[in-house]
Amino acid sequence: MLSFPSSDFASSIREQGSRLRHLALQGGYTPDIAQAVKRLRQNFDQPLRIEEMAQELGMSVSGFHHHFKAVTALSPLQFQKQLRLQEARRLMLGEDLDASSAAYRVGYQDASYFNREYKSLFGIPPMRDVQRLREETLSGAGR
Repeated sequence: MLSFPSSDFASSIREQGSRLRHLALQGGYTPDIAQAVKRLRQNFDQPLRIEEMAQELGMSVSGFHHHFKAVTALSPLQFQKQLRLQEARRLMLGEDLDASSAAYRVGYQDASYFNREYKSLFGIPPMRDVQRLREETLSGAGR
């Protein structure tokens, strides 16, 4: 008999099952949304033009938002924001960029806005996060 570690886990499984049933009933927009996701991943540093994407996929803007969120659990803008912030984090860690430089490289025009968004996603400001991650890596390597 299977035993789940927590009710949160079981709730998450039910939510994913519900999402999959919803997608099956929607009638096949998943490949279109996968195409949109691929495009967002390739062009995450460019301005997001929802109207263009929706039109290219033959959807209304509201339909595109609805189907995108059904597949990814995020709005297109939230998805792009997470891509940008993850890439900025990678740049700061891997290429030793400062927060402002990383922000501009991933498409942010305002470094202070980037800092607020970063803190909102990761819980602490960019450079403190990078410092913490480096310290964790060093302490993990010394074990």
